[in-house]
Amino acid sequence: MMVKLQNKYVDEYIRKWHDGEIILNKKREQLLSLIEEQLLPRSDLYYFDEEQIENYIEFSETWYFELDEWEKFISAFIFLFYVEDDEVVFDEFVINIGRGGGKNGFLSTLANYFISPLHGIDYYDVSIVANSEKQAKRSFMECFRTIHKKGNETLKSEFEAYKSSITSHETQSLFEYKTSNASSQDGGREGAVMYDEYHEMEDTAIVDVFSGGLGKVDHGRQFFIGTKGFKREGYFDTKYRECEDILNGLIEFKGTFPYIAELDDISEMDTLDLWPKANPALQPPLNKRGKRLLNRVLKEYKKLAHEPSGRAAFVTKRMNVVEDDMEHLVATREQLEATNRPFFKLDTVPIGSLDFGSVRDFATCGLLFKKGEEYAFKSFTYAIKQFCDIHYGYSINNSSIGTEKKIPLKEWERRGLMKVVDEPSLNPMHIVTWFVEMRELYGVRKVIADNYKMDILRPLLEAEGFEVETIRRPQSIHPLLAPRIEDGLSNNKFIFEDNPLMRWFTNNVYVKETQQGKLFLKKEAVKRKTDGFQAFVHALYRANELDEQVDMDEAFDMLDELDF
Repeated sequence: MMVKLQNKYVDEYIRKWHDGEIILNKKREQLLSLIEEQLLPRSDLYYFDEEQIENYIEFSETWYFELDEWEKFISAFIFLFYVEDDEVVFDEFVINIGRGGGKNGFLSTLANYFISPLHGIDYYDVSIVANSEKQAKRSFMECFRTIHKKGNETLKSEFEAYKSSITSHETQSLFEYKTSNASSQDGGREGAVMYDEYHEMEDTAIVDVFSGGLGKVDHGRQFFIGTKGFKREGYFDTKYRECEDILNGLIEFKGTFPYIAELDDISEMDTLDLWPKANPALQPPLNKRGKRLLNRVLKEYKKLAHEPSGRAAFVTKRMNVVEDDMEHLVATREQLEATNRPFFKLDTVPIGSLDFGSVRDFATCGLLFKKGEEYAFKSFTYAIKQFCDIHYGYSINNSSIGTEKKIPLKEWERRGLMKVVDEPSLNPMHIVTWFVEMRELYGVRKVIADNYKMDILRPLLEAEGFEVETIRRPQSIHPLLAPRIEDGLSNNKFIFEDNPLMRWFTNNVYVKETQQGKLFLKKEAVKRKTDGFQAFVHALYRANELDEQVDMDEAFDMLDELDF
């Protein structure tokens, strides 16, 4: 009989949730469900290092302040390890909560503990990174002042604290603050990197710099701490969507620990009892810190009655909601799974389509069929080996590489869904040959494609007798097709057969509301490819031609039934 994995802080947090003693938003409820279903039953795979957890909590509460329940809960997973090799289960922690919840204090206690003898790892350097020096110094200076505080002679004897760095005498671990200017930074040998207010980051540049130094000492970790900001399409949005995918079961629950506190609906802003959804520090019973925070937030809320211009800042910073944020996934997990159905009989002439995003990464060809209200999309993808090696570890036969690289390209190749070609750029004849073979099987005559590289492809396809239609601005057709796409996904009208590659393409798409209408965009610019979904969209652009074909077939069937 399997022994259940237990930790008193985790167990108590989950118990209070089940008993209705704490108010959680949907995303944190999803997190606790994942923990209950996937982690706690597996004591054969994982263990909590109880000594480290207790040491950290005692250290923090002795020298800093009493930790809140949410901080103790997360700390247990910071020290969750694999039984097999004693490696950390989660090496990234994404903590998004409303402003004032104690994020910086949490970073201070963790940083000081990580470099201490209690943690016990030599040269476990910690860097805290922020957009400005003032922000980067906030947690650092809290540690500096705590060490130099009158009466803290023990800390003074253990740490050498200057206004630019703090060093542990015993472990020689170093704590520093840095600004997020990638061009002026070099990755060191950090044990932990903490990105404070990471919603201000434009892109992955600074993460790429500092994450390169991880792995040189044991138990490397990264912490992404922030609140929703006004900067859209930056690194925060990319990370937030990744967390959503984990919580929705679309990405494996390992590596990244997503703790997101936010209102589930903007209407909840007017109900004080629901504010703990956005900020766990407002969860009753309130400690001294919590009471101060509640008074401050309540004062700001009341000011909105006569200063409505402050609403956007209050909603975003305090309630952790972007009020005009109309972005969402193109398909739910259930809708994606519903595309996994056998094709109906493919006995009509299909529309061909193509998305040729770049000659140096992926290209997808497809055929769209229709029967009644259902659409079947048969696709095939070509990918360049160098791109797959760099971004997905295609040629590496090592199960220990990062999970972010491990999409099963070789398995998808084996199943005949794609082909990885070892070429500097994709030879367009691969595309032409595929459509010629499909014409022999299904009679495809017309190919719809985006305008990219069609100056090369069009004459090659036309030389083989295909009719080619190009879409000059592919995003311009998205608002036109949005109703058909949403209806098809919501009502299970789309069939991809058992094609996990197409489901992956589709899962990498999000919907953005604009003044022109809905756009279907990439969640992330490089690794999360959407070529198959965009090829599907191109085909849907001319799906009315399939309707005409079906109407003609039905007319001929009726004529055949008449007795002249």
